[in-house]
Amino acid sequence: MSFLSLEPFIPSGSNFEGSKQLFQELGFKINWDAGDYIGFERDGCKFILQKYDNKAFAENLMINVKISSAEALWKEVNEKGLIEKFGIRINPPKPQPYGIEVNMIDLAGVCWHFVE
Repeated sequence: MSFLSLEPFIPSGSNFEGSKQLFQELGFKINWDAGDYIGFERDGCKFILQKYDNKAFAENLMINVKISSAEALWKEVNEKGLIEKFGIRINPPKPQPYGIEVNMIDLAGVCWHFVE
């Protein structure tokens, strides 16, 4: 028996459609859509966006995503104007003991740690 994947349910916050659009802008494609649940994937990384608004939960949830280039992600987010378009917060690449990291707070308040 082997574990084959891990696909966390991520809350959308109060703006489900905005969250859906943000992740598409970040390059995630929709694998399936069940209305209040959407399966997203990019380069084999998967998660399920759930139409769920619980601020306390979202603001205490952190997701770690390994990426090939923190600088490229930072550049992509800024070139697309995602900060202004969605009101997300994102920090420039910063060296950490475990790699170069870009932190993004999505519409719901979830903290995404993108680590090179």
